[in-house]
Amino acid sequence: MSPETLAALTSLATFAFAAASPGPATLAVAAVAMSAGRLHGLAMAFGLAIGLAAWGILAAIGVGALVAQSAAALTVLKIIGGLYLLYLGLKSWQSSRTDETQRQLEGHSPSAARSFRRGLVLNLGNPKAVLAWVAALALGSAGSEAPALWLVALCILFGVVLYAAYALVFSVEQVMRAYRAARRWVDRVFAVLFGLAGLRLLFWSQER
Repeated sequence: MSPETLAALTSLATFAFAAASPGPATLAVAAVAMSAGRLHGLAMAFGLAIGLAAWGILAAIGVGALVAQSAAALTVLKIIGGLYLLYLGLKSWQSSRTDETQRQLEGHSPSAARSFRRGLVLNLGNPKAVLAWVAALALGSAGSEAPALWLVALCILFGVVLYAAYALVFSVEQVMRAYRAARRWVDRVFAVLFGLAGLRLLFWSQER
């Protein structure tokens, strides 16, 4: 196996581990898919994928490394991302306090466009996404000046498939039926998880 191939496989494995690990993105797409259905879940998955791709492209051309080395930029990103996660937690908690009829009357089910925007903002405001890309592409460059475009594209494709899979799995009728039966408690669990993720991001330090 050539050094270039080994480096590419290492890069893909690093990115796959970071992307597939349970976190705010996978939590969000699962929550939306269960509560609003497949279309909304896929819309959020697409938004997450676009945000992921944006950071991937920036990392490939060197901007990602500059952001990763800038304490100010990372601080801004973690504040935006952390506050947005707290906002999602608040929305989930509010949702748990309303019945299904009231939810429909008040428009608690997001539009597909809103689900897309939520996914986009979630990944664009995540400084850990920047660091994951920089680390993965650094491993995959094998000493060259820039990572191969196919490697970037393959990582993005993996992210798309991963998020879409979450949307499809959590939007099957059996899962949605179980969610509706225990919606209040499930929404409260999501609220706590989003809140903890937001606080963790706000107090996260790159040096840890």
